[in-house]
Amino acid sequence: MAISFAVTIWLIVLATIYLFSGQMGWFPPQVSEHGGAIDDQFFYTLIVVGVAFTLAQVILGYYVWRYRSSAHKEVTYTHGNTKVEIVATVVTAVVFVTLAIMGQKVWAQLHLQGIPEGAIKVEVTAQQFAWNIRYPGADGQFGRTIPQLINDQLNPVGVDPKDPASEDDIVTLNRMAIPVNRDIQITLRSKDVTHSFFVPALRFKQDTTPGMAISSHFKALKIGEYEIACAELCGIQHYKMRGFLMVMSGEDFAGWLKEQSEY
Repeated sequence: MAISFAVTIWLIVLATIYLFSGQMGWFPPQVSEHGGAIDDQFFYTLIVVGVAFTLAQVILGYYVWRYRSSAHKEVTYTHGNTKVEIVATVVTAVVFVTLAIMGQKVWAQLHLQGIPEGAIKVEVTAQQFAWNIRYPGADGQFGRTIPQLINDQLNPVGVDPKDPASEDDIVTLNRMAIPVNRDIQITLRSKDVTHSFFVPALRFKQDTTPGMAISSHFKALKIGEYEIACAELCGIQHYKMRGFLMVMSGEDFAGWLKEQSEY
């Protein structure tokens, strides 16, 4: 019985390694400037955790098999080896703290460094269950918004028509267009509950919190259409909260903005 249990443990380990090896699917191809660093960080973390998991389970199976015999009936209690425990704790702490620091470096580049000069401004306001995308228009300035003016059908973000800066603002629903190879400054807001703006191909995910304007930036490197999902359970129709990021050439983006401004 013990031998069968030990073998079962080892088989589960092999099956788990195969499942996480990428042979049965992996992330979608990344298209952002920072995506490669995030993929590398995930790979390093997966390797470290995978090695620790494999060693622990192999040793567990070994002890199940090693002490299966009825000859080993006597049980003894041990306090362990203090030196071994200290060394193991220190090594574990160093490895995982190092991984955390490496990951924070990429995060800080997106959220703590200044917005690159000349970045295109885009504002995303989440609501149950849609994404409202706003562009500042030719003047490069967002118009004032007033919560009391919000109308989900006619004025989804509450743009104040009396503000001259709002006259050329462009608001779209669930479709966000950006030019390729240009820095994008994105400001995230929420009208109701916490949502999470997630574009898997960009390796970009950021919560939107009511009452906060959260700023970040990214750069897309490949033309195409990519899914925008909400990665935070936000209500009974959460599954409907889906949008699309359209990465275009500079010329096509300018044409798209002009077309939207005519509506």
